[in-house]
Amino acid sequence: MIGAEGQRTGPGTIGVVAIAAAVLVFLAAPVAIIVIVSFSGADYLTFPPPRLSLRWYERFFGTPEWRQSIVVSVQVASLTMVFATVLGLAASLALVRGRFRGKGAIYAMLLSPMIVPTIITAIGLYFFFVKLKATGSILAMAVGHTVLALPVVVIIITATLQGFDLRLELAALSLGASRLVALRRVTLPLIAPGVVSAALFAFLTSFDELLIPLFLAGVEVQTLTVRVWNSLLLEVDPTIAAVSSFLIAVTCAVLGASALLRRRTDV
Repeated sequence: MIGAEGQRTGPGTIGVVAIAAAVLVFLAAPVAIIVIVSFSGADYLTFPPPRLSLRWYERFFGTPEWRQSIVVSVQVASLTMVFATVLGLAASLALVRGRFRGKGAIYAMLLSPMIVPTIITAIGLYFFFVKLKATGSILAMAVGHTVLALPVVVIIITATLQGFDLRLELAALSLGASRLVALRRVTLPLIAPGVVSAALFAFLTSFDELLIPLFLAGVEVQTLTVRVWNSLLLEVDPTIAAVSSFLIAVTCAVLGASALLRRRTDV
């Protein structure tokens, strides 16, 4: 059998396509089920829902505790985005432009939070902030999230810098610009799309994180993920599905913004 593009298709190709489609359905099905259940009009979690309703979204956005958790999550994620982007940019510049021994070891250390189980990192951060009596604060959770977001930022900005034409910066230096001026007026504007993408992923990493705020959050200061966890322990109602759908929407929005930014950059 010949395909539309002139390529031969046989049982093997059809089998691969079928397996790929099954994997995609397997990955997307839980998300779709959660979104559908969030519009259920029933008093309990059931699928398929007997009727459709917005009552659980009204309860989610109408409850002060849930709204406060949204604000806390946004505050923590915003601080994490700033901290991780600034530190990641500085580290990436040093790794790409610097010439010193141990560069590989430093790079591996920066990426270690991606390898070490998050629960180990959370326990270590908990004991650290307990000594400082800083648990339950937005700043402590932001610093903890920065540890997890920094590797993502370093990877993205490092890849962006490696694709940057260094001759442009050298030309600015040859015309009398200082390194700081060349960085500010030549390098940063050209790598800005990569930096913004890294910042968006840092925000997303923080917004969806559970384990670290689970250890560092207080009674009154809880992120959205922590409040979801506590609600699951106390009661299970479709409000959890509405909150989960909200988290999914935020994730899709951030990923969509990053993809749109890359597309505009490529054009």
